Amino acid sequence: MRKNVLLLLSCVVLVVGLVAAGPASVATSNRPKILKFQTMVGVPRPYTDAMNAIRGVPGGGLPWVVDSANGKLRTDGHVVIQVEGLVLDPNDQGVIDAGLAGTNPVQNFKAIVSCLSKDAGGMAITSNVETGLFPASAAGDSEIEDNVNLPDPCIAPIVFVTSPTGQWFASTGF
Repeated sequence: MRKNVLLLLSCVVLVVGLVAAGPASVATSNRPKILKFQTMVGVPRPYTDAMNAIRGVPGGGLPWVVDSANGKLRTDGHVVIQVEGLVLDPNDQGVIDAGLAGTNPVQNFKAIVSCLSKDAGGMAITSNVETGLFPASAAGDSEIEDNVNLPDPCIAPIVFVTSPTGQWFASTGF
């Protein structure tokens, strides 16, 4: 009798646990991550122009800093980035107008994912794919969540937060 009660109690606990957990969602499934990061670096001098572009992505013209950033990139191309305090470097001596230093003058950010890959002939290439535009506050806060078409393979990915025209303000790889 005692074993039957324990068995019944165990079944009830199992059923309650399954009901509370709810159905598994495709959107929240554990697709493999290519990259997960908890930091990004703002564009420093001398990377502020096209002359020192990284994988063909030019710097954002002036030095930028970022308070915090995190994100992930999954094998299906789903990219999520949360950035706070991505602003023009307030410590850049005399180059940034005093009214703009420490602010974000750009209304929208986007992300560029850069991968090393190969072309149809098997030659090494750099492949850059980008998200759509996402609102950015004057304080430099933004959330980017989109899907990109990653190349196959996507080797050594770098994720950039950029201007609408593609100049990078922050990058993984700190």
